[in-house]
Amino acid sequence: MAAKRIPERLQVWIEARQRYHLSHAQVQMARELGMNPKSLGKLDNHRQEPWKLPLSQFIEQQYYQRFGKDRPDVIVTIEERARVEGAKKAARREARRVSDCAAPAAEVGIGSQQLPGLAPDPING
Repeated sequence: MAAKRIPERLQVWIEARQRYHLSHAQVQMARELGMNPKSLGKLDNHRQEPWKLPLSQFIEQQYYQRFGKDRPDVIVTIEERARVEGAKKAARREARRVSDCAAPAAEVGIGSQQLPGLAPDPING
C-alpha cells in the first residue's frame, strides 16, 4: 500500500513549522488567526528589526489578543488533521459508491406507478 500523501495546503504548514521552529500549538494558533504560512518570513525577522517579537511569541500574543486565552483547548497536529480528513474523504467516497450502486435499481420503478388522485396520462397510457 502506498504512503498517504498530505495535501499541499497542509504540507506548507509542516514546512513552516520546521523552518521557523514552531510547536504544533503555535502552528494551530497561526492557522486559527488566518496567517499565511508563505509570508511568515516577513514576521520572523526580529534579528534585523529588533522592535519585532520573535515569531513564536508574536503568534502567541496575537492569539491571546484575539481569543483571550493562551492556547487552543485541543491541539491537533497537522499530520493528525490530514489523517482525519483523509478518513472522512474515504468514508464519503465509500458512501457515494454505495449509493450510486443502489440508485439504478431504484430508478427502474419510478415511471410505472400511477399516483393517487391524478388522472392517467393520455399520451403514455
